[in-house]
Amino acid sequence: MYTFIISIILLVIGYFTYGKYIEKMFGVKEERATPAYVNQDGVDYLPMSSNKNSLIQLLNIAGVGPIFGPIMGALYGPVAFIWIVLGCIFAGAVHDYLTGMISIRNRGAHLPELAGKFLGKVMKHVVNAFAILLLVLVGTVFVTSPASLLHNLMNGKVSLWIITLFIFGYYILATLLPIDKIIGRFYPIFGALLLIASLGVGGMLIVQQVPIPELTLANLHPDHMPIFPLLFLTITCGALSGFHATQTPIISRTTQTEKQGRKIFYGMMIAEGIIAMVWAAAAMSLFQGSIGTLAVLGVIVLPITSGDTAFRSARMIIADYIKLPQFSMKRRLIIAIPLFVISIALTQIDFNILWRYFSWANQATAVIALFVSAMYLFIARKNYWVALIPGAFMLYTTTVYILNAEIGFRQSMNVSYIVGAVISVILVIVFFKAAQKARAAEMPLEVDISDYHKVA
Repeated sequence: MYTFIISIILLVIGYFTYGKYIEKMFGVKEERATPAYVNQDGVDYLPMSSNKNSLIQLLNIAGVGPIFGPIMGALYGPVAFIWIVLGCIFAGAVHDYLTGMISIRNRGAHLPELAGKFLGKVMKHVVNAFAILLLVLVGTVFVTSPASLLHNLMNGKVSLWIITLFIFGYYILATLLPIDKIIGRFYPIFGALLLIASLGVGGMLIVQQVPIPELTLANLHPDHMPIFPLLFLTITCGALSGFHATQTPIISRTTQTEKQGRKIFYGMMIAEGIIAMVWAAAAMSLFQGSIGTLAVLGVIVLPITSGDTAFRSARMIIADYIKLPQFSMKRRLIIAIPLFVISIALTQIDFNILWRYFSWANQATAVIALFVSAMYLFIARKNYWVALIPGAFMLYTTTVYILNAEIGFRQSMNVSYIVGAVISVILVIVFFKAAQKARAAEMPLEVDISDYHKVA
């Protein structure tokens, strides 16, 4: 119990200390106009309050990841707490904050555009395809998981395919309509329910003195699965998740001032870390108490409110890539219809298979986002290590996983460790050479406001 409580306290302290440092190091420009005003189009670009943006961001990034991942990660024992706390403070929240702020400085650009600018034009095309694949996988996973939960909750009285179609119908509306019509209107309510549900479960764990294991580095996994690299790809959304890099630009286009960034981006990742801690602790203790209706609703709402923004983000990324303004419903449909057709086809694939591909694709995206952030900071002559260290660590982790996994190259773990290290070192060296070249060329870090254009 003490480990659980201390971990929660450390996450909160992390927001007020390291989060403040990251904000100061980045250098907020309060007077700089944000894309929400300069590029306002009434659909994707429009200003919303910091409280509303914060709750929307929390629901955008919190799918089944901070529940499903920590529950699976809990099999390893309390060592999962260490990854959630350290990963959230020094990797995940930094990843989300820098991605969001760099996007704000670049006209609300999504990750593919940022990768193209800071890592090379080839990377723009690679990351674009990768991001779309990840988002469609996320959208599909977050259709099937809540549909199954609702089907079971109603004891099978309503057909699974009817529930699935209903969720898809909602996704279509959330993807196509202006962000303030559905997402901006209902997300704050759902976000409040999520926070109350998580606090309720966490409070019951403490009040009922549920036996939560104390800190140990021992691997308690019943099948003796290796902590490294599997734990770091199992618990993602609660510690570090590349999916967040596809979601923060949605809110970077509705943020009123740069000063709100720490609360919206860094703060909501800390909040997700706390949610992950609650569910990991509940799983470790095999908590069987009544978690209440709000908690059940939270488990259902979480994936739905990430699945819809996954498709919305995919639409925006494709629109930016092909330079197709989205003020017209017809233009939004041109992009959205193929996405939903593909997703419907993917629902026929087993959830566990989809989740395996999502896990490594998710963390590979996090690596790209962290390297983009490190490049930005390097060129700006700021502390790029805050992004490069977690980026290099996850590069090694993901590489080892792909080399060893059944869905990868199926190499032995020892071979994967060695080859993964070689590949990681080479790529970091390539990064430094590219960064020095970009700094020498004085690459522009942000889009000048005078170059912005309003979409009319």
